[in-house]
Amino acid sequence: MQKVSSFCDYFVICSGSSARQTKAISDAIKDTLRKEGMSPVHAEGEQEASWILVDYGDIVAHIFLKDTRAFYNLEWLWSDATKLKLKAT
Repeated sequence: MQKVSSFCDYFVICSGSSARQTKAISDAIKDTLRKEGMSPVHAEGEQEASWILVDYGDIVAHIFLKDTRAFYNLEWLWSDATKLKLKAT
């Protein structure tokens, strides 16, 4: 995102198969980064959980339900950004 955006360096985009799973992914991100001393600047969407956004300033995590991810298609919208693929652990 560094070359195409001034508001963050990285987007993390992932999907869950249910609202419960998107919330669990969001919680896991926040718990893991809290252990590293990081707190989100802003978070939203946790009530409905079809699109949860967790903003850490330079890194913004987007956790979608699969249909919501396809509808908003952030990968296409920000297609000029360099893509990094991460291995699931």
